[in-house]
Amino acid sequence: MKKRLFLRVGLATAGTVCLSPYLPGRASEAMANTNSQPTETGFEMTKTEEEWRKVLTPEQFRVLRQHGTERAGTSPLEQQHSEGTFVCAGCDLPLFTSATKFNSGTGWPSFYAPIEGAVENTIDKSLFMTRVEVHCHRCGGHLGHVFDDGPKPTGKRYCMNGVSMAFIPG
Repeated sequence: MKKRLFLRVGLATAGTVCLSPYLPGRASEAMANTNSQPTETGFEMTKTEEEWRKVLTPEQFRVLRQHGTERAGTSPLEQQHSEGTFVCAGCDLPLFTSATKFNSGTGWPSFYAPIEGAVENTIDKSLFMTRVEVHCHRCGGHLGHVFDDGPKPTGKRYCMNGVSMAFIPG
C-alpha cells in the first residue's frame, strides 16, 4: 500500500511541476527589492485582458500576462549578441542593454543587471519553492526570474523569457 501511495504522490508532484508554467495567475505575495513606485492602479500602463490579447501573440500573452514560462532554448534572443536594447514586448519599455547580457547556459536570455528603474520584483512561491519574479515596471508584464548565481559585478542572473521582450539594434 505504501508503494502505491508513494507512486501516486510522485506522479501528482511531477504533473504539477510539469504543468505549472501553463497555469494562469500565479499570485505574488509581497514586493521584494522594488525599484520603483507603482501608481494607484498598480502600473503606469493598464489594459483589459481583451486589449492585451489583441496586441500580444498567444505565447506572449501566456508569459507576460499569465506568468508562464517559454520552453528553454526556443527564443532567438538567447543567441542575440548584437549591440542594442532589449525592450518589453508589451509596452516597449527598455529593460536591458546588450552590454549586460551573458551566456548562462540555461537556454533563456540572461543579464546581470537591468536598466535602472525598468523592472520590479515580487516573491513567487510556485513550484514548491520561493523565487524572485521580475516584472516590467511600466505594464507589469512577467519577464522571468532573478537568481543570485550570476557573474560580477552584480552576482545576479536575470533569467528572462525571450518571448516577453523584443530586441532593438543599435
